[in-house]
Amino acid sequence: MQWLQDPNRNNVDNLNHLRCEASRHFGDKKKEYLKVKIDELATNSKIKNIRDLYRGINDFKKGYQPRTNIVKDDNCDLFTYYHIFLDRCRKHFSQLFNVILSRLK
Repeated sequence: MQWLQDPNRNNVDNLNHLRCEASRHFGDKKKEYLKVKIDELATNSKIKNIRDLYRGINDFKKGYQPRTNIVKDDNCDLFTYYHIFLDRCRKHFSQLFNVILSRLK
């Protein structure tokens, strides 16, 4: 943060150097991961494990698929906002907890 607040030439160079190192580090990790996955696909192909082979190929083709939480609210409207989702879960579980407590009494 101090490097960003005091933008002299030395601080900018240090920050750029660290960014470059971080980018290189994560690029190397990604290459390592992909090499392991490709080796895994090759072994599945050699041992005739077709189901896992095609599952791995489809994972490569589809890439990263972010998961979306879709929930209905009290009015049966669909929503995907995270904070509304958490609020709905909090209300739902507090109602369940209250029902359980009332039955235990």
